[in-house]
Amino acid sequence: MQIDAHQHFWHPGRGDYGWMPKDDPVLSRPYAPFELWPQLQAAGVEGTVLVQAAPTVAETEYMLGIADATPWVLGVVGWVDFERPADLAELQRLSGHPKFKGVRPMIQDLPDDGWMLREDVQWAFRALCDLGLRFDALGFPRHLANFLTILKRYPTMQVVVDHCMKPQIREKSEAHFRFWADGMSRIADETAAVVKFSALITEADADWTVEDLRPYVDHVFAAFGAERVMWGSDWPVCRLRGEYADWRAAALELTAGLSDVDRALVFGGTAAGFYGL
Repeated sequence: MQIDAHQHFWHPGRGDYGWMPKDDPVLSRPYAPFELWPQLQAAGVEGTVLVQAAPTVAETEYMLGIADATPWVLGVVGWVDFERPADLAELQRLSGHPKFKGVRPMIQDLPDDGWMLREDVQWAFRALCDLGLRFDALGFPRHLANFLTILKRYPTMQVVVDHCMKPQIREKSEAHFRFWADGMSRIADETAAVVKFSALITEADADWTVEDLRPYVDHVFAAFGAERVMWGSDWPVCRLRGEYADWRAAALELTAGLSDVDRALVFGGTAAGFYGL
């Protein structure tokens, strides 16, 4: 089964997408299942994982409603307030929904790079372990060391590194590449985390090429192996640099050297196993 392990739906009128630029011609409009489905069919993708885009439990409920009405949305990654221990009750309640698979705090947007190490948020990591839920790790290369600390502190927590930890490909800097690559290698070697092969084009220049992406993709596969890599579109955010079909075609080209078995893992099997789809 071909699975898109990372996509979004939203409606700006909800009012809880604080990161979204106002009047952005790509992002600042509603995105719903009817628009994505034809693109999935064209790509041969049969199911998706719908991921949060707002730091509210209300948006998680909104996504679960979409998932209930959309058979091909196989799982939902939502949000709870890690700074509010009372949200343990929300997490327990949400975990009863068969399509609720885990949570993603929006760490990339937080001013404190050490937020995840704070004592007052540790209850949430422990709860994810206790409830068998997943943690989507969203950040930038500067967060790699702190993520490594958290992953080693909670070795039973099921973790996926979103978007290859967003290497800044557009910088074309060897020093930046090495910093990112070393951090990703440590996570691969010292933890059981998996990684999402997604969103790389949005970290590249507007005129990106497959060859711009290749060193980063090759490193991820060398470090993690196909059995720990899952492809995601990051649609509609990917539209900042290309349409769904553009990124899908690039991903297929970048994985052309893999065996059929490994490609089946990257484009479906890893996501199915990790999220329990």
